[in-house]
Amino acid sequence: MSQESDIVFVVDDDFRVREALADLFASKNLDCTAFASAAEYLQCAPPGGPSCLVLDVSLPDINGLELQSSMARTDHPPIVFISGHGDIPSSVRAMKAGAIDFLTKPWKDEDLLHAVHQALEQDRQQRKVRAELLELEGRLATLTPREREVLPLVARGLLNKQAAAQLGISEVTLQIHRGRIMQKMKANSLADLVRMAAKLDIGEQHLAGRSPP
Repeated sequence: MSQESDIVFVVDDDFRVREALADLFASKNLDCTAFASAAEYLQCAPPGGPSCLVLDVSLPDINGLELQSSMARTDHPPIVFISGHGDIPSSVRAMKAGAIDFLTKPWKDEDLLHAVHQALEQDRQQRKVRAELLELEGRLATLTPREREVLPLVARGLLNKQAAAQLGISEVTLQIHRGRIMQKMKANSLADLVRMAAKLDIGEQHLAGRSPP
C-alpha cells in the first residue's frame, strides 16, 4: 500500500504570497495546495497523510485566529501562522491554542521551513497515535460484556481472587475471562494490557452492567 505524501496547505488572500510559498515548498519537494480564503480551505477534503496549514491571520472572510478556534475540536493539521501585521496578543493567542509558530513578514525561508517540518512531524505522530487508538478500540469491541467487566479490574492490578469476588464469579472463571481478554486485545503481558487500558481511558466507569459469567 502506497503512503500518502506530506502536504502543506497555504491560506493567504495575497496571490503573490501564495505563489512565492508554493515555489518555496516545491523547491524542497513538498506538495503544496494554496487557497485564497478560509472558506475555500474548509471545502477541501481532509488529507490522507501528514499535513500542515500555513495560515495568514488576516483573511477576507474570517480571521485566521477565528478559523483556528473553530477547528479546535477537530483533527486539523498543525498550524503555522504568518502575518504582515503581527502583534503580541495575536501571537500569544495563537501559540496558546496550539500553533507551531507565528511568523511575521518578512520572515526567513529557513524559519518557515523549520516550522513546517516541525508541524508535519507533529501531525505524523498524532496520526500514529490515532491509528493505534482506533486499532485498540476495534479489539475492545470484540470483548463480551463480562470481559468488559473484567478488563478494568485486571488493569487496576487486582488479584484474580479479588476481581472474582468483586464480580461474584469463581476464580477459575475469572482466569478464563482474563486469558480471553489477553488474546483478544493481543496483549503480550499484563503490563501491555495495562498500557492498552490506559490509552483507552478504561476505568471503573467503564464497568458494564452485571451479566452472568
